[in-house]
Amino acid sequence: MSKEATMTNIPRIPLGAGVEAALDWMTSTFAWATRAFSTVVQAGINSLENLLALFPPLILVGLFAALAWKLTGRKLAIFTALGLLFIWNIGLWSPTLATIALVVVATAIAVALGLPLGILAALNDTFYSIIKPILDFMQTMPAFVYLIPAIPFFGLGQTSAVFATVIFSIPPTIRLTALGIRQIDKELIEASDAFGTTTNQKLFKVQMPLALPTIMAGVNQTIMLALSMVVIAAMIGAGGLGSEVWRAIQRLRPGQGFEAGVAVVIIAMILDRMSASIASKKQE
Repeated sequence: MSKEATMTNIPRIPLGAGVEAALDWMTSTFAWATRAFSTVVQAGINSLENLLALFPPLILVGLFAALAWKLTGRKLAIFTALGLLFIWNIGLWSPTLATIALVVVATAIAVALGLPLGILAALNDTFYSIIKPILDFMQTMPAFVYLIPAIPFFGLGQTSAVFATVIFSIPPTIRLTALGIRQIDKELIEASDAFGTTTNQKLFKVQMPLALPTIMAGVNQTIMLALSMVVIAAMIGAGGLGSEVWRAIQRLRPGQGFEAGVAVVIIAMILDRMSASIASKKQE
């Protein structure tokens, strides 16, 4: 008997069917939560997009350049101004604003969820041992897979994109928050205990300030992952620069796709340098 014939006699593990059944149950059971999440997220995205659209492009370029100057210095300010002017010149200003809005909303949610989970993982060994393999699994999962559960919950659109982006980008914040707190010298913790500090005082006045550079490194990684996922999420209706890339692929327009890709790189470099500068200043 061949090996293939032998394998056919072994019952197949119903992993796919189980996942579909779980998603169907969660979709019906938590429909109220998904509707509330969708309403809040979509309102946040629309508000931020409308706020950015209130400013003429040249004024907004000046504001971003001024922010870059304050955070890092003249070099990034010049790069920010030239990069954003280039994006405006090639007609990708509106998609860029939509991408920035999506990244800001997704990053804010990921950080708001990731910081408490990271703190809990740092302070509780049992929770850390449970969440560590989960984070390993999440960070090795292909990015496209995160789009699958978003669609049953929210359908196509920006809310699905934000949901997938949050799940994809949250692990660095959790992991590096826990790592930063857990790596603090035990002598410092013992000294704070000797002065009679409470748990909250020790956390917010000793552990968090000392771990802040590592935490900010996690936030920086979260921002970069959020930007990359927002581009990929154009496949499920995210809009923004990712949609320009996806449209160029569908219509076989390499020039248009290259322009959108360069715009994504410019935004990524600006966000990376700004967030890295904040982390370095916190370390000082």
